[in-house]
Amino acid sequence: MKLFKSVKTTLLAASLVLSSPMALADIHFLVPAGPGGGWDTTARGVGEGLVKAGIDNNASFQNMSGGGGGRAIAYLIESGTKKGDILMVNSTPIVLRALTGKIPYSYRDLTPVANMIADFGAFVVRNDSPYKTWQDVIKALKEDPSSIKVAGGSARGSMDHLVAAQAAKAGGIDGRRIRYIPYDGGGKAKAGLLSGEVNLLSTGLSEALEVANGGQARVLAVTSPEALADYPKIPTLKSMGYDMEFVNWRGFFAAPNLPADKLAQYTEKLRKLQSTPEWETVRARNGWLNLFQEKDEFIQSLEKQEAQLKVVMQELGFIRKAD
Repeated sequence: MKLFKSVKTTLLAASLVLSSPMALADIHFLVPAGPGGGWDTTARGVGEGLVKAGIDNNASFQNMSGGGGGRAIAYLIESGTKKGDILMVNSTPIVLRALTGKIPYSYRDLTPVANMIADFGAFVVRNDSPYKTWQDVIKALKEDPSSIKVAGGSARGSMDHLVAAQAAKAGGIDGRRIRYIPYDGGGKAKAGLLSGEVNLLSTGLSEALEVANGGQARVLAVTSPEALADYPKIPTLKSMGYDMEFVNWRGFFAAPNLPADKLAQYTEKLRKLQSTPEWETVRARNGWLNLFQEKDEFIQSLEKQEAQLKVVMQELGFIRKAD
């Protein structure tokens, strides 16, 4: 597979996706997974907003899966700034996978540029599923935790798995016993659900809405602390009596040797985007919350999340407690 290639999208006009991205693009977005998942949706949504708002002339995209995101991180580190303006999208998994040792890098090996959004976890079933409510899922898991195949667009022990395990635990089930089926990217996980390979999809709300809006699936629950203003009919786990909530940030990282003036340029573009009507269209469509944080505040939130997730992952048995 060519490293730099255009990926067609229904979100952007064809003029935004370039066959030779590095030659013309104002910003080239590196997506550390295949098409169709949360990282891909976020990068393309930000690119769409930047171009439609007139902040950038062009945006290009490169999907680079492999190694749980580690391949793309290694590429960004090795490339540095030699190949032009590259921003890599990432989220909670960059913290999770470093904690588990799945990748040999962490956010500390890159330049955190800015946090952009918050996205909640969601659980999806096909329209013909016997599970009509989240309570039906919990009942089946209590009877036999292996009876439900739970799909996620990431490896075992990563975010989709962790969110499903936490939700099961809130329902009185040992989260370590759920039958988790990992896929390489959210697009393949959604396909696994629709084809009947799995019974339940654990994913981000934006991906859940995409598959549900296609008319073939239903969103059973979302992990927001309260009902979402954009989608008030989707029940939260808390509203059904399960004490569990989870929010996944998504932000952008650059090469470790990024010059200060280039960091300032990136930051200003992303800050400006948040106040545009073009961005509001993208945000509302995906059910995201704005969570803009510049570099220093972003790093502080990463450090805080790292400490919190370490405790949760030890409790669920994803990583061992220190002796």
